[in-house]
Amino acid sequence: MSKAKVLFINSEVMPYIPETRMSKIGRQLPQGIQEAGHEIRTFMPRFGIINERRNQLHEVIRLSGMNLIINETDHPLIIKVASIQAARMQVYFIDNDDYFTHRELYVDKRGNEYDDNGERAYFFARGVAETIRKLHWTPDVIYCQGWFASLAPLLIKKHYGDDPCFRDCKVVTALYDDAFQKALPTNLSHIIKCEGVTKNDLTEVRDKQVTHAMLCRLAIKFSDGVVVTDPGVSDELVDFAQKLEKKVLVAPDETLDIAKYDTFFDEMIL
Repeated sequence: MSKAKVLFINSEVMPYIPETRMSKIGRQLPQGIQEAGHEIRTFMPRFGIINERRNQLHEVIRLSGMNLIINETDHPLIIKVASIQAARMQVYFIDNDDYFTHRELYVDKRGNEYDDNGERAYFFARGVAETIRKLHWTPDVIYCQGWFASLAPLLIKKHYGDDPCFRDCKVVTALYDDAFQKALPTNLSHIIKCEGVTKNDLTEVRDKQVTHAMLCRLAIKFSDGVVVTDPGVSDELVDFAQKLEKKVLVAPDETLDIAKYDTFFDEMIL
């Protein structure tokens, strides 16, 4: 791939989140793509389990300060950043007191999934896009990892589709076997209120209790490519992507093959 700009919208990144397949790829893939000669930006939520002092997070004042309106309530967008010295890589964090600072990841300390996980995912996706606009950075490829980033393809293609930062980018959704147990509330389609997004765009989730499969289909629908990262990803989702003629990379290998991703991203922007 000729030198390109790749934006990683990661649900999880090591070492800020304990090691899982997702957090490991969230850490290694951006580094590998950067070492292959490309320019990257990496984002993740600032979940409450992340120790700011130990990980040396600090707020980026010039990027913070915007309010995002969700459910008719203003939610301040706070941007923080930290560096992974060994990888020579920065990670940007989307933060908000209501949605992240005082929370675990997707479930509370008793193991109950948060009722507003849909709102949290929406805030995260909007927060990343608004920050990229403030940075005046134009990605060629946007890689969305995990269900928590699954609203990003819709927003990038529809709400931000005419924005110079996103107009020509290609979006890739990475599917994981990371299904949540409790369906998201039926109000998800009402939460996603922004210019450019129509009722027809939200057919998969409109006025329904939203399952993991529904959310993944919504992400696939507005993506240009799909990466099947876990062997446990359902055949139904892969078939859905193929029927929509999306480019599909099957990469459930334990060893992360950076060259394979590099070639796939190259195919996206040709």
